[in-house]
Amino acid sequence: MKDFKAQKAPAPAKQGGLNPEIQARIGHQLRAMYDDVVRQGVPDRFAELIRKLDVPGETPTSGHIEGRD
Repeated sequence: MKDFKAQKAPAPAKQGGLNPEIQARIGHQLRAMYDDVVRQGVPDRFAELIRKLDVPGETPTSGHIEGRD
């Protein structure tokens, strides 16, 4: 078994990284892409599956015939 106490601690994060302007640009672009995905909504097929899962007592079918795996 490895002795975990003998392992070295991870090196501290490198200082510098991306400057605030670049971070802001990346954040803005990510928000724009995410907003576009949210606006697309849920496809009808997925919405129907979710509705079926929300109905208590019903088991959704997987499309296979029982006993034929």
